[in-house]
Amino acid sequence: MAKKVRKRACDFALLLTTLLLVFIGIIMVFSSSWPEGIRMNDGYYFLKKQIVSALVGLAGMLFFMNFDYRYIYRFSRLIYLLSVISGLLIFTPLGVVRKGARRWIDLGFTTFMPSDIIKLGSIIFLAAFLSKRKDVVKDLKKSTIPTIMIIGISCGLIYLQKDLGTTVTLGATLVSIFFVAGMKFSHLFFMIVGAALGLAAAIFTGDNEYRIRRLVAFMDPFADKTDSGWQAVQSLYALGSGGLFGLGLGKSRQKFFYIPEPYNDFIFAIIGEELGFLGTLTVILLFLILIWRGVRIALNTEDLFGCLLATGIIALIAVQSLIHIAVVTSSIPTTGIPLPLVSYGGTSLVLYMSSIGILLNISRHVKMDGS
Repeated sequence: MAKKVRKRACDFALLLTTLLLVFIGIIMVFSSSWPEGIRMNDGYYFLKKQIVSALVGLAGMLFFMNFDYRYIYRFSRLIYLLSVISGLLIFTPLGVVRKGARRWIDLGFTTFMPSDIIKLGSIIFLAAFLSKRKDVVKDLKKSTIPTIMIIGISCGLIYLQKDLGTTVTLGATLVSIFFVAGMKFSHLFFMIVGAALGLAAAIFTGDNEYRIRRLVAFMDPFADKTDSGWQAVQSLYALGSGGLFGLGLGKSRQKFFYIPEPYNDFIFAIIGEELGFLGTLTVILLFLILIWRGVRIALNTEDLFGCLLATGIIALIAVQSLIHIAVVTSSIPTTGIPLPLVSYGGTSLVLYMSSIGILLNISRHVKMDGS
């Protein structure tokens, strides 16, 4: 009779860090969305929706934490196909235009953003694709060109939604997976050059005057602080007024319609204003712990698919967090990027928590020495 193998416990530090970030997110979403909620005759509107999303995300995280990630490998093509279809639904009558962008799908009983589904679906598919080509990963025709096509399709679907920030985030994430898989450095160089040229074309060609204005405003946001530099200036005011200890939870002034969507794209600024430098430092440290645990899981995973999948998930969180914080601190031009696990958004929160669940399941198949 075969000996029953005892399952290892999941990475507790990763689990605890994730739950802490989600908890902080719920509190800060409530605080930063209160004025907008009052204008909608329900100050608890965003809080209630975020709690529901967190509970659904928790269910997804617990499910995938106990679902053998190796089964995901078998369904990687189907998952990617469904994610691509969800992106194409944007251009059907189900697609909804909000704030000048067509990025949402309305199913009647709920709405969701397919870009989040595309991010996870493409990570899973590329990890499976490259794990099958570990012996030819440096080959131009067998590996590099197909990988570029996968990245192009995935990022192209998001770019068509006029979401350049998410396009860059996903592109950097998928290139990270390819890099860890063992791509040639010469191929990486040309991919970076191509990406830089593509980014320049996206900004300076076509009907993209608003992107040029954002770039000019980034150079000196105070030069036009009542128009193109408004978001960056108000964000810096929020961070600056917070000081070391903050104004106090719930006492933000910038959330009163100075910063647009303070509960989403600029939630880190409200954290800085209400909880101060120590509050923002705490959030950054939690993300660093989460990324560190994810990197350790990827490094200790013997299965190549598991390694690349863990790499993609943690790279996505790292890149998106970095871009969000850089935007809020006016370190890069303004773009709409939510802070993973913290910002308001049902689709984003459920997908990120489910992704962490996959990472936790991978950790159960890894022997973490010295951890």
